[in-house]
Amino acid sequence: MQRAILAAVLTVAGLPAAALEPVDVELVLAVDVSRSIDEVEAQLQRQGYVEAFRNQRVIRTIGNGPLGRIGVTYVEWAAVDFQRHIIGWTLIKDAASARAFADQLEASPRQSWGWTSVSGAIDFAVPLFGQTFEGTRQVIDVSGDGRNNSGRPAAAARDDAVAKGITVNGLAIINDRTNFGRPPDRELDAWYRENVIGGPGAFLVVAEDFEAFGEAVLNKLLKEIADRPGAPPPSRDGG
Repeated sequence: MQRAILAAVLTVAGLPAAALEPVDVELVLAVDVSRSIDEVEAQLQRQGYVEAFRNQRVIRTIGNGPLGRIGVTYVEWAAVDFQRHIIGWTLIKDAASARAFADQLEASPRQSWGWTSVSGAIDFAVPLFGQTFEGTRQVIDVSGDGRNNSGRPAAAARDDAVAKGITVNGLAIINDRTNFGRPPDRELDAWYRENVIGGPGAFLVVAEDFEAFGEAVLNKLLKEIADRPGAPPPSRDGG
């Protein structure tokens, strides 16, 4: 109530609202923790992002952007009613801020839960934009190992996000284990292309298994950060 009254007073007084900080991209990392992912696989996923934000190529690519900084938030999701904000919006502009983000992520507790709602993850991510940063681009990055089986159709959520100018990228993990008696989904990448990715410059990265996830995350982040007209490909030296 007090915040609402203060906002009304500021509006009447004609005082400007706090300006959003400009960044090259607002990036929502939306990571699957549904019950098809065991503790070892969850650790491999989490560690993939941790190592990526410690990687010199990622840090250099951020610094080479027009503004030299990005806004990132990390969300874990499962069923339509399960999304957890693990790390709120964070400004990453140099090695120190990138590594601080990685350290915080590494120290955060993990939890697996329920079904798989890609649509729920996208719907949760959409209103997160424009709260802290003003990005030249707004990107939702969905990674997972299964198709939507909870909530509304994933394509409907994707289409609503794209209509707002948001790009949805995907990282499909081809899990080589049986999933509660069902055979591995060898066509998950095709499903992601059809139902998940969309918007300007949208793309899909495929990890052939959880062991390949770290390299897939690194390649995906490099492309998402550098994906701007005329951007040179990121250098491959260093690590």
